[in-house]
Amino acid sequence: MSVLARSVREVEAALRRGRVSPTTRTKFQAVALLLREERARVRAEQGTSERHRAEQLKRVDGIAKALAMSAVREPTLLALLDDDAVVSDEARSLSREVLRTAGVETGPEPGPEQADDAAEVPAAPARPRVVPQAVVSRQLANPFLAPDFSAPRPSARRPTPLAGWELLGPLLRSFERAGGGAAACMSLPDPSPRRAPGGQQLMPHQAGLVAAVEAGHRTFLLADEPGLGKTAQSLLAAQAADAYPLLVVVPNVVKTNWVREAERWTPRHPATLIQGNGDSLDGFADIVVVNYEVLDRHMGWLGDFGFRGMVVDEAHFIKNKTAQRSRHVLQLADRIRSRTPRPLLMALTGTPLINDIEDFLAIWQFLGWIDDTAPRAELMNALTATGLTPADPGFYPAARRAVVDLGIVRRRKVDVAADIPARRIADLPVELDGQAGRSIRAAERDLARRLVARYSDALTTRRAGAVVEGVDHDLVRQVARWELKDATSSSAGDNVFGMMRRIGRAKAALAADYAAQLARSAGKVVFFAKHVDVMDAAEETFARQGVRFSSIRGDQTPAARQREIDAFTGDPDVAVAVCSLTAAGVGLNLQVASNIVLAELSWTAAEQTQAIDRSHRIGQTEPVTAWRIIAAQTVDARIAELIDSKAGLAAQALDGSDDEVGSSADVQLEALVTLLTDALSDASPSQEASDGHRRAG
Repeated sequence: MSVLARSVREVEAALRRGRVSPTTRTKFQAVALLLREERARVRAEQGTSERHRAEQLKRVDGIAKALAMSAVREPTLLALLDDDAVVSDEARSLSREVLRTAGVETGPEPGPEQADDAAEVPAAPARPRVVPQAVVSRQLANPFLAPDFSAPRPSARRPTPLAGWELLGPLLRSFERAGGGAAACMSLPDPSPRRAPGGQQLMPHQAGLVAAVEAGHRTFLLADEPGLGKTAQSLLAAQAADAYPLLVVVPNVVKTNWVREAERWTPRHPATLIQGNGDSLDGFADIVVVNYEVLDRHMGWLGDFGFRGMVVDEAHFIKNKTAQRSRHVLQLADRIRSRTPRPLLMALTGTPLINDIEDFLAIWQFLGWIDDTAPRAELMNALTATGLTPADPGFYPAARRAVVDLGIVRRRKVDVAADIPARRIADLPVELDGQAGRSIRAAERDLARRLVARYSDALTTRRAGAVVEGVDHDLVRQVARWELKDATSSSAGDNVFGMMRRIGRAKAALAADYAAQLARSAGKVVFFAKHVDVMDAAEETFARQGVRFSSIRGDQTPAARQREIDAFTGDPDVAVAVCSLTAAGVGLNLQVASNIVLAELSWTAAEQTQAIDRSHRIGQTEPVTAWRIIAAQTVDARIAELIDSKAGLAAQALDGSDDEVGSSADVQLEALVTLLTDALSDASPSQEASDGHRRAG
């Protein structure tokens, strides 16, 4: 402890002297790493009293707080505290040196020879890299929660008439040879009308899949087009199969949305999100959501948690079986299958089955239909039942039907157009991680503090006798008007307009990444942003991912603008139109796309509707979905709610009305009112009492 405290003081002294040197950054990261390890060691230490452990944790937290306070002076250091920050070799070496100084024995540092030798050794089974404390607490809290792994393993494959045939190649060719009328969806039971929690009505195509689960089906390749509610179907399927605990593996951009959708559709089954090392994990939740990027560090305990179901979202992410994330997903699925009789396994992707069909070998393996070399028992039995071999002409349509019947479900928007609104808005909340997210949240707190200060100053100067218990809402509104007037006349970036622009830049890459996913799975996408720098950032993301795009901006000549429009509408390889919300929100016909991504919020519902109407107009043959990217836990989310309330967008569905209800200034004012009211409501009673005494004095 004393060595750590001295190291922190050295970092503080270096920061006070001025510019941050590489040596200071290395020492800062090394100390942060050691503090994290020391805290974990103290918490896991056995044979000590609770009082001693609490005292030790208090000392560690005190040193950590001092380190964090020093980082506030230098924003570039904050990124080194992130759970996902890459630890440099220099920082690891220095941390070992600090341990030796403290008298702690350390093993030999790995040298190049060891690294080369390790590369030649076959990969060992996945071992736990981290075990969140919440998982340990779950294991200790109730012995009846311990998973039962006594289920019998599947028996060995029995010989069949097809045992001597190579079948994976013919199975793939059965999809490539399929004619236009070949079925792409298994037969589903006739759905009965049913309601979800909160009175929500399931659409018939959603209810059909849930009915199949209730009838006993347990593996699905759910390949519905985006906008048809794959997330809701998966959650309700898990509930119907009682497949809890349920593991959900998702891309980073949609992880927050999965937790929100679980709260909406299955509120009796709490969901938790794995962030970083899982420090905020709820070990007793029924649904565990993890993104691909952090899956590797949690492989150990995930494999032993006792999951009875697994959902893989954007399952085309695992198409390359040699990639690390694909191997992890397949290992977890094998572990679940070996320990749970008939688990629920669902792979979600909007990618059409006829494109790059070899990519689906990994998905079929995840679902347990095949292994590395051949079909598994269920599929082999279905192929044997046809009485055909790959030498028979009728084998290919029969084999395709056998695979589809195992659980392929594919519906297009145009097929279920009667089930869904002609146009609708779907909110997609995203977490702003890293330094950008921390900076935005800090700026929002600064804005709230400035509003509170103006409010307090106004309270001290108003005329005597105007006493109001609690929050003076009339004064709150007046302060918001003052702030809005100052923001309108100032170009400074610390006002609400600057805040929204910063949020837009932080969301740009996430929004573009989601638009690229949509383009790959559903065809052309229109991407709207308000600011040029947000459009630039999005276009950089598209270029990096190899997605061709058109750029429609306000500073283009009419001829250049038309060339970009023609490229998007006429060239099948141009997947995305990157449009300015103000310059391209009117006067364009973009009916070739039925999916729109709104990367930044407009200040009015009318402006939002105008953008959606670029695709939802005469000539559009499919329902249109606008995906609104919302920065969770920021003023962005408040503004989205205000826009909807002003326009009366019930249940996030557009009713087709373009009537303006309230102006943009109304939303801007209400956003500031909400921000100030929340800040005043969050103030502690002691602080309010102190303010009251100061005003009385």
